[in-house]
Amino acid sequence: MAETFVLITGACHGGWTWRLVAQHLRAAGHRVLAPTLPGLADGDHPERYSLAEVSDFIVDLVEGADLSDVTLVGHSWGGYPLTGAAHRLAPRLRKLVYWGAFVPAEDTPLLEEVPPHYAEMFTQLAAASGNNSIVFPYEVFCAAFMQDADESTQRLIHSLLVPQPMRYFTETVTPVDPAALGLPASYVIGSEDFALPPGDLGWTPRFPQRLGAGTPVIEHPGSHEAQFTRPAELAAALLKA
Repeated sequence: MAETFVLITGACHGGWTWRLVAQHLRAAGHRVLAPTLPGLADGDHPERYSLAEVSDFIVDLVEGADLSDVTLVGHSWGGYPLTGAAHRLAPRLRKLVYWGAFVPAEDTPLLEEVPPHYAEMFTQLAAASGNNSIVFPYEVFCAAFMQDADESTQRLIHSLLVPQPMRYFTETVTPVDPAALGLPASYVIGSEDFALPPGDLGWTPRFPQRLGAGTPVIEHPGSHEAQFTRPAELAAALLKA
């Protein structure tokens, strides 16, 4: 059965980052929308939009296109605006898929969900930026986010990242309860995703547990940026989810 996928990006990324994954999903007969979110288009001012407005954008996109039976996928920070939109879009959704993504807790911004050294780095980068934004340093990006790519690919992708509004890391959304919304939810994770270190502050098991007991966890080969390095395997995992 053909599905409609709406793919939500992570921090510093635009909709273009889903291109290879979208090609695999479309080749399998599915419809795919991969928007660039407000504040993350080239030239957007990092202080223009709030996190709530990003969720509003996703709602408007789905409702404006009159989409139904949608599989809503969020990557990394994208779990925040996805969660903010899920409550209002529930009647139009087929399922929720968090891929290497944050699953928000009550009154808890992303900045409080990452290891302290990340929180300190983000705060310092935002303060030095002049417009309250961050871009992951190249060395951090290569070592923790995209370590399974060659250097030329790492440098290319890093050069295309856009500044992430820091307020997207300090504002909150209402948590989602998939069971209460009548929606299935899954968690997808790369076997080499070290963007968050293993342990209490790792991706799993804490984030799948927030989606409810028994939430399926689907593992695929690749890093946090597998949309570039292992797109076929990632697409297969999203379909399995």
